[in-house]
Amino acid sequence: MQLPIAAWRAVLALSAASPSAACHEEGRVAMGTTAAVRACGSSPAELRQAAAAALDEVDRVDRLLSHYRPDSPLSRLNREAARAPVAVDAELLELLAVCLRWSRESDGAFDVTVGPLMNAWGFVRDEGRLPDEQQLAAALADVGYRHVLLDLGRGTVRFDRPGVELDLGGIGKGYAVDRAVGVLRRRGIRSALVNLGGSSVYGLGAPPGAEAWQVAIEDPTQPGRKAEMVALRDRALSVSGGYARSFEQDGVTYSHIMDPRTGRPVSGVLSVAVLSSCATDGDALDNVLFVQGLEKARAFVARLAPSPPTSVYFFLPTAGTGWRLECFGTQE
Repeated sequence: MQLPIAAWRAVLALSAASPSAACHEEGRVAMGTTAAVRACGSSPAELRQAAAAALDEVDRVDRLLSHYRPDSPLSRLNREAARAPVAVDAELLELLAVCLRWSRESDGAFDVTVGPLMNAWGFVRDEGRLPDEQQLAAALADVGYRHVLLDLGRGTVRFDRPGVELDLGGIGKGYAVDRAVGVLRRRGIRSALVNLGGSSVYGLGAPPGAEAWQVAIEDPTQPGRKAEMVALRDRALSVSGGYARSFEQDGVTYSHIMDPRTGRPVSGVLSVAVLSSCATDGDALDNVLFVQGLEKARAFVARLAPSPPTSVYFFLPTAGTGWRLECFGTQE
């Protein structure tokens, strides 16, 4: 499917191609959103093939990680791992190891066992409901990354109690973007933008005639409107926004971003955007920082140094329907 420029919600400024360069845009529905690739180079045919291959890779990752597909390896884990160790391929095992690392480093602010809470609050089917205290306690008892036991030597995963359910929604889109970028690189593409729903974007190289890809962070209070422009050159933008999925009851808005430690949606933050060298890590990190809140997030990011530079944008609510922006990071 060919996408018009207007369909690229995150991309508001693209440089014109030079006479010696061509650009090809292609997109499709994947992972519950629009996946799009804009690739630039000298051969239109190679660009078309590379863009299609990158999107095929996004589809493959979706088949691997989706908990909505009953035949996915992740769904099989959720069904069987509480009964006995389940053999999984190296790719899924390595990604789960990354997830558990982020869980340990964040003291549980990021947790892939959040599935029972997402069900309790009705976010899995976009129903949106308030669980009672008994339902919340039951869901919370099944949440905790320490319930997931990896045996890297044997290549197995086991849950130490029934009821545990993995949900990789907090990291899956970033991982899919990284894998798609890897496909483009292997095909010799040096200039491309991979955009998965505006929440995970990677700028490979730069567009023809420009220093970097110019990408917009969406206004958390007015969808479709830009809040801030950032430059991506071999860098990822990851955005976590409570506005993306939420419901209102009795005048209170509840977002889908959960604090796995309390079992309740996070309040007091509109969205968090992270610039990093890796979309997978950026996707996990924006969730960590959203859950931690501004002050704890500052300290957490400071501890990341001297890892690759990270810039953070915190969008916080103000009186009425406005917001204020706080920026910090290991590289301002």
